[in-house]
Amino acid sequence: MTLKVCLAGATGWAGSALARGIAQAADLDLVAAVARRHAGRVLGEVLDEPRLAARIHASAAAALAAPCDVFVEYTKPDTARANVLTALERGAHVVVGTSGLAEDDFAQIDALARRQRRGVLACGNFALTVVLLQKFAETAARYIPQWEIIDYAHDDKVDAPSGTARELAFRLGRVRAPAPTVPVASTVGPREARGATVAGSQVHSVRLPGYVISAEVIFGMPDQKLTLRHDSGSSARPYVDGALLAIRKVATLVGLHRGLDTVLDLDP
Repeated sequence: MTLKVCLAGATGWAGSALARGIAQAADLDLVAAVARRHAGRVLGEVLDEPRLAARIHASAAAALAAPCDVFVEYTKPDTARANVLTALERGAHVVVGTSGLAEDDFAQIDALARRQRRGVLACGNFALTVVLLQKFAETAARYIPQWEIIDYAHDDKVDAPSGTARELAFRLGRVRAPAPTVPVASTVGPREARGATVAGSQVHSVRLPGYVISAEVIFGMPDQKLTLRHDSGSSARPYVDGALLAIRKVATLVGLHRGLDTVLDLDP
């Protein structure tokens, strides 16, 4: 069976790479796209990919006028929640690649997805190395009670922390709450120097030229420490395979699920 896909953010850095990946997949058909700046054009003309015949629309609501099986959200935090809710209301399953959604957003999305009996797979990062970082960090948190997260990204990234760091903090918070020797509330000096508390973890966001996306979690014990780190390269290639897998698997879910490992068998 061929899955019909609608892709929001189809001409962006990650979205355009995913669109080309969909064009190469025999079991996927990109039927509509969202990209405000190129609305009214054919996606294949914009991306120089003749296999992409989908029309570009200015909004998710317009793109969803034609039915699709899976809606992929790859835009910006200020439009992502509305796009996802609209897609669920239209009966589509949803894959979320946009970062910056808050816990309240996820709660609202989960409630609607369950009412609609649709699946939502939200991934702060589709790269396999990030999935492994998350799994390794969850294991480490079972044994080491103190850690902090450092989130690195390019200087023009407006959301902080990144979706990758938020997801990592969320997962570690499900394992246990960290136990710092000196609680943040007892800090002498500006508390902001200790970072932001996200799902119980202290997260420090660095925004500088030269970075793409990196995530680092440092675990500390007396006289020893463990550092786990993921670094992205300059292309969106690492995210395409994971996003394609998410598109193919999201219909097996009901409600909101977070992380690509939801649909991967990573147990030994």
